Amino acid sequence: MQLDIETVAGCVAGNVVICANLEFAGFVLGSMPLEEKFQGLGRQVGKMTNYQVGDFLIQIKNAAKATRKDVVVETSTLKKAVAQVLKREGFLSEVEEKDRELSVKLSYDHREPVILDLKLVSKPGLRIYVTVDELAKHKGGSIFIISTPKGVVSTKQALKLGMGGEVIAEIW
Repeated sequence: MQLDIETVAGCVAGNVVICANLEFAGFVLGSMPLEEKFQGLGRQVGKMTNYQVGDFLIQIKNAAKATRKDVVVETSTLKKAVAQVLKREGFLSEVEEKDRELSVKLSYDHREPVILDLKLVSKPGLRIYVTVDELAKHKGGSIFIISTPKGVVSTKQALKLGMGGEVIAEIW
């Protein structure tokens, strides 16, 4: 490895060794295959999020915006419960669990997705809770997905049960 005169001249006298080390590191990393540079990154795919239900719902929203027909994710009990609520409300046409994967098909009406928009309400750093009285005052064309002591339900089901809970998302 050769250092050019500009690199050495640009370094402060005490930092010449550091500059040489950085250049050598750049040379080594530049010649390595990507798999060796980022070992273990492949194992982390799918586990990079700390709010998996929110990630699942955003994937559904993005699929609707891109007019894709289905979404496949790693399954969990909460994701499956949320998907069942979306199916009951008509936003999803099919929910299947197979080999630790949850496959959902989006509902379409005249080639337009039924899901117009979706907003995450609770987040890992800020959980939002509502009472049944606050749910009764909710007006508009949107529904809430709510986690209650009786399970994950929609706004209508929470009112029937007479329960409030954590608002996961608002969908219209």
